[in-house]
Amino acid sequence: MNTSLFTSAKLWIGLLIGGTVGAVTMYSLAPSSSEQNASAEKKPLYWVAPMDSNYRRDKPGKSPMGMDLVPVYEDQIDGQGSSDSGPGTIKISSAVVNNLGVVSEPVSQQPLSQDINTVGFVQYDQDKLIHIHPRVEGWVEKLHVKAAGDPVKKGEALYELYSPELVNAQQEFIAEIERGQQGLIQAAEERLKALQIDASIIRELKHTKKINQSIKFYAPQNGVVDNLNIREGFFVQPGTTMMSVGALNQVWVEAEIFERQANLLKVGQPVSMTLDFLPSRKWQGAVDYIYPSLDTKTRTVRARLKFDNGDLALKPNMFAQVIIHANDTRQGLAIPKSALIRSGTQDRVVLDLGNGQFKSVEVKIGVITNSHIEILKGLSENERVVTRAQFLLDSESSKESDFKRMSHPLELPSATVMGSLNQIDLEKRVANISRGAIEKWNRGPATMDFLFAQDFVMPDVKVGEHVEFTFVIDEGEFYITELRPMAMSKSMPVKTNMDMKTESPTSEHGDH
Repeated sequence: MNTSLFTSAKLWIGLLIGGTVGAVTMYSLAPSSSEQNASAEKKPLYWVAPMDSNYRRDKPGKSPMGMDLVPVYEDQIDGQGSSDSGPGTIKISSAVVNNLGVVSEPVSQQPLSQDINTVGFVQYDQDKLIHIHPRVEGWVEKLHVKAAGDPVKKGEALYELYSPELVNAQQEFIAEIERGQQGLIQAAEERLKALQIDASIIRELKHTKKINQSIKFYAPQNGVVDNLNIREGFFVQPGTTMMSVGALNQVWVEAEIFERQANLLKVGQPVSMTLDFLPSRKWQGAVDYIYPSLDTKTRTVRARLKFDNGDLALKPNMFAQVIIHANDTRQGLAIPKSALIRSGTQDRVVLDLGNGQFKSVEVKIGVITNSHIEILKGLSENERVVTRAQFLLDSESSKESDFKRMSHPLELPSATVMGSLNQIDLEKRVANISRGAIEKWNRGPATMDFLFAQDFVMPDVKVGEHVEFTFVIDEGEFYITELRPMAMSKSMPVKTNMDMKTESPTSEHGDH
């Protein structure tokens, strides 16, 4: 399944290098003049193509790709044949190594903290967002704030309301004062407070005993006006949302984290934030809350972040770039990300064995950070891995490699079946499908995950559609090689998800 990919990569790189050789002599793959002089006393056994050691000639010339043939001496064969590095080891002259631009770096201990890069939107701190509702029926006589976004200070007048109920409450309070019964005076005053009449108005009423036809209502905190839903003359009643007053000295940022990163998210983690309108500035905050549910459409988890905003630079609905820093600072064996070669079923690197010798080896990877990849198996500390031109070396090493890499067996178990597409993850190249029965294997219907083959191109299908697809089984994994949408057949033996017996593709080795 991977043969076409690596053959194409090898041919493309070879053509690129060959074309460069023809145009610019500084990239020639032939040995340098100093090396030729040093080897003048030696007689080459034969000449080979730099890109294909199987292409041999008894005299100098050009390879099929247009590159100069490289001489091979007896000591080179002996040196390579006596190597203890095992099958798959290749030996390349220093001139070729230099002209290919091969770069290698050591395997080393690295911090494996994995930051989460995402985006978010600035919002009001909901804990400090106050909604203004009247507690009586009445008419808005005067509006002291004219538009949403107006800044207000605590104690500043917001609006004036005329209400017969407020007038009656004032009359009752004055009447009780004139009667002099302290208990009833206290009860009448508590009623005025319950109707949200300010303490300053109650004190004035005690002193002047003059009833106010319209009552002023004041801002409960510093902030800005939002959701202004009234104008002068509006009739309002309990339940009417007149406006909101939001504080901006501290803001929330709601960020979305991919499902695969949810296990890295913890309350209290430090957060860095930047915004496009002021790219030179960075805000520091923390994860305040992780929402308990997952968004079914975006497959993301929401997190609430808190940031101080003393200068009011952050405005609600601003778009922000967020980095959530991991608290895990453990060390682990790691390689640069550029060194890893990934295929559908295998991860590998090219080892630099020194003296122009290279070999591809399989590795098992762990945590992937922004710059490095953890190595769980396959490498030791201080070994060197190739980080540049490794694809070309890997394709050469594969000819005599001691592990299977270039292609799958010629005959892989395959089946064509109909099913219903439940879910697609293009990033992980996996689809969940409720398939029908496979009679030739005596397998009943099942719902399971299928991987996309290396050269598979996803057609225009949507979740929920019925499809016909072909898959192969390789080393216990199920790979889709063909898939096309189709109309639902009355005879198609596909059951609903409720009737399916879920079958994991890796629960039983070789399960069909």
